[in-house]
Amino acid sequence: MTIVGDKPGVDGLGEALDALREWQDEGAPAQLHPGDLGWFWRSGAEATAAAVRTWSRDGRILAVGLLDGPGLLRLTIAPDARRDEELARRLVDDVAAPERGVLPGGRASIEAPMDALVQDLLPEAGWHADEPWTPLRRDLTEPVDDPGVRIEVAGPERARAFAAVHRSAFDGSSFTEERWHAMAAGSAYADARCLIAYDDQGDAVATVAVWSAGPGKPGLLEPVGVHRDHRRQGHGRAISLAAAAALRELGSSSAIVGTPSSNVGAVATYESAGFDRRPQVRDLSRDA
Repeated sequence: MTIVGDKPGVDGLGEALDALREWQDEGAPAQLHPGDLGWFWRSGAEATAAAVRTWSRDGRILAVGLLDGPGLLRLTIAPDARRDEELARRLVDDVAAPERGVLPGGRASIEAPMDALVQDLLPEAGWHADEPWTPLRRDLTEPVDDPGVRIEVAGPERARAFAAVHRSAFDGSSFTEERWHAMAAGSAYADARCLIAYDDQGDAVATVAVWSAGPGKPGLLEPVGVHRDHRRQGHGRAISLAAAAALRELGSSSAIVGTPSSNVGAVATYESAGFDRRPQVRDLSRDA
C-alpha cells in the first residue's frame, strides 16, 4: 500500500495523540510531543485539527505534523519508519507542493527528528540548516528538590492569573483566560498541569504547563515563562524544578524542554534546575 497523507479532523485528533504518546521514548531524538498539540489546543479543537497532518500506510499512522505558526511544520515519525524511503520521499514531495496543503509557498521551516531520512533528502531539494536549538533533559528517577517558593496548580479559578503572567513573559502573546479554558478542554490536557509560582509578597511571578505522555515516558515543559517584572531572581529555576516534580508525580520518566541555543540565559536556567544539555538540533528551512 502507498503512503496516504491526511488532515485527520477533530475526530481524528485522538488517534494522532495516541501515536505521539507511543513514539515518546527515553534516548529518542528531540521530537514532536503530545504536549505540543496540547498547547496548540488553546486555539480550540477545530484550529488544532486544521493544523495537524498525518501520513499512514495500511491504516497505521507513520508520521504526524503540526503547522505551528506560519510556514513552520513540526514533524515526527514512528521510530521504525524514520529511515523508510517511501515515506521520506512522500514527505519531501508534499512539503514542496503548496497545493497539497502541507506548507504554503515561500519561506518555510521543518522540524524533524535528526535521525530521520528526511534530514538527508530535504537538503537535496534545496533546504538548508537553520539556527540551532538546545534540547535539555532531567532524569526523574530521584525526588526533585523543593523549588523554594509557593507553587499552586492553576485550575479554572487561577486561569486569569496564569494568562496574565504568560502574556507578560512572552512579547506579543495573545494568551487569555478564554484560551486557557479552550486548552484545558482538550483531550491532551488530561495528562497535563499548569503551575504558578508566587514570590514572598504573594505576586504571581512565573508559570509553566507540563505535559505527560504516559507513565515511564518523557514529559514536556511547554511553555515556561517568568513575568518581565520579576526576572533574574531565580524564579525560572524555581518553576522549572516545580515542573519536574509535577511530571514525576504524573509518572514521567524524565522532563524535557527546548530553547534556542542563542538564549544562553534560558539554557543556564534549566541547567541550574538539574537539566542536562542534549545534542543541538536544527530546523531545515527553505527561502522564499
